[in-house]
Amino acid sequence: MANLKAIRIRITSFKSTRQITSAMKMVSAAKLRKAQDKIVRLRPYANKLHNLLVDLSQSLSDSEVENIYGRMSPPEKVLVVVITSNRGLCGAFNTNVINEARKIISEKYPDQLKKGNLKLLTIGKKGFDYFKKQKISMLPEQNSLYNDLTFDNVTIVAEQIMKSFTVSEFDRVELIYNQFKNAAVQNLTNEVFLPVETAPPGKGMATPVDYIYEPGKEDIIRDLIPKSLKIQFYKAVLDSFVAEHGARMTAMHKATDNATALIRDMTLQYNKARQAAITNQILEVVSGAEALRG
Repeated sequence: MANLKAIRIRITSFKSTRQITSAMKMVSAAKLRKAQDKIVRLRPYANKLHNLLVDLSQSLSDSEVENIYGRMSPPEKVLVVVITSNRGLCGAFNTNVINEARKIISEKYPDQLKKGNLKLLTIGKKGFDYFKKQKISMLPEQNSLYNDLTFDNVTIVAEQIMKSFTVSEFDRVELIYNQFKNAAVQNLTNEVFLPVETAPPGKGMATPVDYIYEPGKEDIIRDLIPKSLKIQFYKAVLDSFVAEHGARMTAMHKATDNATALIRDMTLQYNKARQAAITNQILEVVSGAEALRG
């Protein structure tokens, strides 16, 4: 039978672990509620603006006005933006994003990788720590965004990416991140950030929208399209941030439940060992008494 002291030490260890995981769960739950409010308010506006952007790009493709953010060309030079978290203890949250990035790089852009025309931009320390060990060219990491996740701070990164695209440094920019659905579910998402894609044939509105441009198409391109792209980029980063807290809260909830189950099992084992020890002591006393009596 196991040593009673060793079992007590393990039970104490499990209780300490449960206390930590329970506290982390409550912290993540509080952060989740706060961040979830932001993404819930932003998502309808961002989605509507994105639909408008797609329709606008479609109409501009038939006009003489050049949309510098909709330049379609073979993806010879590609930028992949991998959005993970700075910290772990959130289940498969980061692993899923990293595996999806590896899959896209190896299956979709193997030629660009061999030629050195594929670059990575990581937002989140976990993604950066993994890919810095790989033979892939990387832009300076943006892990500090999570320290103060605001639209203004994210816009700085978005503007750098947009400028690189307009000067033909990249032909395509893709985002890989976890999209928040609820506290227990995150949807792994891969979407094209640039160029701005037009509506696929057959998926547009039954009746085309006849927009009246005020003050003009040139101003629309200069103001509305960049604004929409910045909001889409901010939504992706915020989505990942909210999904991270949901994943961590779920992981810590499971860890707390597992610790409780282990404590229960170890307590039962401790009681059995203690009862066996007491029984042995009684037998020794009885045997000694019988020996003295004999």
